[in-house]
Amino acid sequence: RNLDRRLVHMDTIPPIRRNIRLMTERPPKHRAVMDLGRDEWLDALGMDAADIPKAVIMEGSWWRAQRTEWRLSYLDDVRELAFPDMFYGFWQGTPIVYSCVYGAPRAVELAHLFGVLGTPRMVMIGTCGALDPGLATGNVVVPSQAVAREGVAHLYGRVAEDTGIVPSDPDLTAQARAALEGRGVRTANPLHLTWSSIFAQSGAMVEEWRESGYGSVDMEAATLFAVAKHFGFAAAALLVVWDQLTADRSFLDPLTPKEQSRLDAANAAVFEATLDFVM
Repeated sequence: RNLDRRLVHMDTIPPIRRNIRLMTERPPKHRAVMDLGRDEWLDALGMDAADIPKAVIMEGSWWRAQRTEWRLSYLDDVRELAFPDMFYGFWQGTPIVYSCVYGAPRAVELAHLFGVLGTPRMVMIGTCGALDPGLATGNVVVPSQAVAREGVAHLYGRVAEDTGIVPSDPDLTAQARAALEGRGVRTANPLHLTWSSIFAQSGAMVEEWRESGYGSVDMEAATLFAVAKHFGFAAAALLVVWDQLTADRSFLDPLTPKEQSRLDAANAAVFEATLDFVM
């Protein structure tokens, strides 16, 4: 077969359509992976309907191996599902799934998959950058809403067109704050931004965000909230403040021993608190 016949010339490539079909609009003919139904996903995961987890805990972190080993040490009878890095276990007899995710493209996979299955509650834990100078390392942002600028949430049709805002679940969010404050952790509820990449942000962008009133930024929360609204499950986010972006301090800069202690304590608290309230 002549290879040249399979080549596509640049002038024959159609332009990208701007009126992208939303997840709420089902195509009449073609099916893609994320159009699969509940039974198909159960079969792919090797699960029975009776095994569907009561909660999913996702964690946005680079440190996948360390975080996964740490979090799974709390659970009993842990096993990895058929898909990588999706761990099924039990907390005090209740089935949950934990997965270390990083960024919206990975977070949406867990949220969509278990949204199809009918898991009633999902929580995003991890870290965030502070844009509000009043936020200190070790505080935990528990946002009532997030502004979606990460490129995924809007595909689920649940984002306000004029503002990009998508809300968390108010009851689950209130439970999260109460659980943290009961542990002596200071929580905050600034205007929260979900951005696409920690590398694709400049000093000028950070200044613009601060001047626009944003108090914190992460890469996954709005994605989870939008998928939650689409499928009808409850979602919340508990995000530990690490970077002080308006002070030009990123994750590359060292913390003082006191700051490191607060960061470590908060990273433990968000998972332990979630185990308590999410069931």
